[in-house]
Amino acid sequence: MARAAAAEAFSQRLGAAVRGLSGAWYSRHMAAADRAIRARLPLVDLVLEVRDARVPPTSAFELLHRRSPWEPDVRRLVALNKADLADPSETEKWVAFMKQRGCSCIAVNSHSRESINELLNAVRGRIREIKLGVSDCTGTVLLVGIPNVGKSAIINTMHQIGRIGAAEKGKLKHAIVSSHPGETRDISGYKVASHPNIYVLDTPGVLSPIFANDESGPRLVLTVSGRT
Repeated sequence: MARAAAAEAFSQRLGAAVRGLSGAWYSRHMAAADRAIRARLPLVDLVLEVRDARVPPTSAFELLHRRSPWEPDVRRLVALNKADLADPSETEKWVAFMKQRGCSCIAVNSHSRESINELLNAVRGRIREIKLGVSDCTGTVLLVGIPNVGKSAIINTMHQIGRIGAAEKGKLKHAIVSSHPGETRDISGYKVASHPNIYVLDTPGVLSPIFANDESGPRLVLTVSGRT
């Protein structure tokens, strides 16, 4: 009991300390990315929000939950990445919970082609719904999330799966994948599928300048730092 109480007290102190430093986390390039993402939200067909399956609520992309004329749950697909590192039963509960709230959700592993193929099919399905069933159309997807949730790894695997024709391979670029957060600094576009044509805009990871509570800090330190 005493050891558990001490661990809880330490977690609370660490969380409070991290909250106090949260303004420093929200760097200049994150602020610029925040503005760029906000400007593009009304212009895309679908937003693909990537979260860490181990901490789904803590890794939510806060910008989507701020007051905005954009309707997040109508045109949003949540991917719980790193599902291979999470408790499967808990992940299933989170997927069900999100769907109950009217938001499409899928658990994925960015290093599994089979898993990302399922995600790509889900994106195709949502784009067709939005485009009223038209197969020969073009859809745009905004890929968002906090740092180090695996956005670039997801887009690269999507990109590999969705390539059509050997002549096209040389023209397609890849996103930078790193264990260090903050490697993606600009918004870049990638074609990931045809019929319908789907272009994904990869965005920099943006961390909220304010944490929801003292428990959020330690969890983000462990996940965003790339140590887990």
